[in-house]
Amino acid sequence: MTTSHQGPRVPTAAEVDDMTQEERARLASELDDVEILHNRRPWPVPGTRAEKRAERSVAFWFALSAVAGLAFLGSFLFWPYEYKAPSDPGHGIYALYTPIVGTSFGLMVLALGIGVIAYVKKFFPAEVSVQQRHDGASDEVARKAIVAQLAAAGQDTGIARRSLIKRSAGAAAGLLGLGIGIAAIAPLVRNPWKGGNDAALWTTGWKPVNGEKVYLRRDTGDAHEIALVRPEDQDAGSMETVFPFRESERGNEEALAAALRRSDNPVMLIRLRPAQNVIQRPGQENYHYGDYYAYSKICTHLGCPTSLYEAQTQRILCPCHQSQFLATEYGRPVFGPATRSLPQLPITVDERGYLVATGDFREPIGPAFWERRNV
Repeated sequence: MTTSHQGPRVPTAAEVDDMTQEERARLASELDDVEILHNRRPWPVPGTRAEKRAERSVAFWFALSAVAGLAFLGSFLFWPYEYKAPSDPGHGIYALYTPIVGTSFGLMVLALGIGVIAYVKKFFPAEVSVQQRHDGASDEVARKAIVAQLAAAGQDTGIARRSLIKRSAGAAAGLLGLGIGIAAIAPLVRNPWKGGNDAALWTTGWKPVNGEKVYLRRDTGDAHEIALVRPEDQDAGSMETVFPFRESERGNEEALAAALRRSDNPVMLIRLRPAQNVIQRPGQENYHYGDYYAYSKICTHLGCPTSLYEAQTQRILCPCHQSQFLATEYGRPVFGPATRSLPQLPITVDERGYLVATGDFREPIGPAFWERRNV
């Protein structure tokens, strides 16, 4: 003995077009074998005081999110963020930048989340339904019916007539999206020519400031441990990486860390073997000190660190794309995709016997860019 299940009659697409939205929503449940066991609207009588209070409580969280979003945008864009030492005026304002930006952004996201949860709890119908599982794609009739069912579900929440919630939620969501967009894009928007001849693309951390001496120091792993370099510290045919240091930076944690982390500061200090034949670049004949030559460690191809030195051939190698530069010929490229020489740092020894820089690089370091000057 067999039994068969007779499903509901499937209307044609034309018949569906003639149905009301309520009829389509009911048809969607029938076609999907959905049995609604319980469906209770939270506010059967619209416009009661209790409903208005619930609406205001939800709108409060969205409004709070919007206010926090405005605070985030204002602090992120206009709050003084440049470092101030504890002894400098304005340090207290600077120290508040990160807490204010973080707190306002966190409050914006938290309040928006609470508002969404509160809205679902207070205004979504409490429904319990059971649906039979079906495989395969839905036909045209089912798709039209489910769209109507979703629209009906939205109507059941009453969102269409809750203008206070719609406005506050729209403002909160809009400010959240705007805040995330600005936070993602703003750090990439920078005027590289700000400062004229002292702009970031023209200068590095080796540039003399107020006539203060710039020493060559090695990185020991501790920014506060100042290890200056003497000529006798390095063997012939060797290389080490050095960074700039000024006495005014001693004890200044921010400045010391910046000198070690700034991407255009690393320099390869190379000591050639005695009596090595060297070809000097015109105008840079006095950039070296004895057998010591200092070149930017930033490859002129794509900015990778040229961290390898081959003492037998006097070649500086970039491990990223195999560009090679001659240390005995003003860092001239001899192999690979790089087409420009490594900029050379002018160095000498001071009265105490330490290696110091006598100036900044003559040309911009790193990869080429449109406005790069030819030197």
